[in-house]
Amino acid sequence: REPENPLTEEIIGESLSLLCKTGNGLAHAYVKLDIHDKELSDISLLSSFIHLRYVDITQNKIRDISPLNSLTHLLTLKCDRNLLTSAKLDELPYLQTASLASNAITSTEGVNHPLLETLILSFNEITVIRGLEPSKLGRLHTLELRGNKLESTDGIHLPNLKSLFLASNTIKKLEGLERLEHLTTLHLRDNQIDKLDGFSENMKNLQYVNLRGNNISDVKETSKLKCLPLLRALVISENPCSDEDDYRMEVLIQLRRIERLDKDEYNDEERQEAEDIYEQRRLEEAQQEVEIANMEKKNSLEHVPKSTTGAEEVIHSDGEEA
Repeated sequence: REPENPLTEEIIGESLSLLCKTGNGLAHAYVKLDIHDKELSDISLLSSFIHLRYVDITQNKIRDISPLNSLTHLLTLKCDRNLLTSAKLDELPYLQTASLASNAITSTEGVNHPLLETLILSFNEITVIRGLEPSKLGRLHTLELRGNKLESTDGIHLPNLKSLFLASNTIKKLEGLERLEHLTTLHLRDNQIDKLDGFSENMKNLQYVNLRGNNISDVKETSKLKCLPLLRALVISENPCSDEDDYRMEVLIQLRRIERLDKDEYNDEERQEAEDIYEQRRLEEAQQEVEIANMEKKNSLEHVPKSTTGAEEVIHSDGEEA
């Protein structure tokens, strides 16, 4: 193990800025600390700097962030590229943004900050989402979990979430998303999704879905997104289905309110063509249903007992006259 390299008074003195009034308005304190990229392994000294509001400890060798529990005025924490295995902290009453990307964090538990709006836990070792309590995280609107080891979307029961970034995991199925009724943006690029079950009409604000680089082989899977009333943009390039010749038109036939597929907006001509094909298919299906119904009717009459054959003949002749 590498030798300890603790934070010193000298480093703190060089790294403080932004002089502000403190709680009672009579005293002043520096509230911003930037100690990124100093190879620090121990930040115990920070626990006495209780007035700090903005802390950047990115790119060090920190394994333990418990000294931050004393910083009850903290608004923003940047702690990317360290050696953390946990994001756990005491409840920090004013924390709004926390970024702990590129660590070795294995769990989403222990993040319960009532004013937290943005949580970034990308490029860690998280396999399951658990412990994100809706009662404690009512303000959370952006959650980033890219580049982890998730196999499912389950465990995100955050009613006010608006943006969810889950790219570059190993997600195979979409589960538990129906509770995200305020979600507007969903990024699922570079996963292993082959079926689009799991979307719900409860997701009535979802406008943008990115499924680039998954395993969707049947373009008709996109019809499962019809339940999303505000969906306007869809990305499914680099899926097997996007190699089909009529892929672009087929998506528009399935989702006629959509405005953009991949990077290109649909034009009026494409819309008209999709409308025509949709209508033609609808008529063909209706005709098929009539034919099947007639066939079933005919078959049932052919199996009527002999004593009612008179009635059977009358029905036949009526049909022929019509």
